[in-house]
Amino acid sequence: MTKTAREFQGPKPITKAEREARKVFRQVDAEKAVTEYETDQKALHANRERLKAERLAREAAGTTPVAAKKGKKKSR
Repeated sequence: MTKTAREFQGPKPITKAEREARKVFRQVDAEKAVTEYETDQKALHANRERLKAERLAREAAGTTPVAAKKGKKKSR
């Protein structure tokens, strides 16, 4: 059954305490999101620096994956 206009009750108004609680929870969630983002960015930066160091070490040694592939031929 559907409700008529008289039977419909609107949303319950929130109290001041509920409003304050939502505000605090929203702030905590925002801080958590920022912290997670910063952690992810630090991990990304550390990984990029690690890969860069490995690449520079390979280049300094004179071997690159492309140069190694050019020397080898597939036999059919």
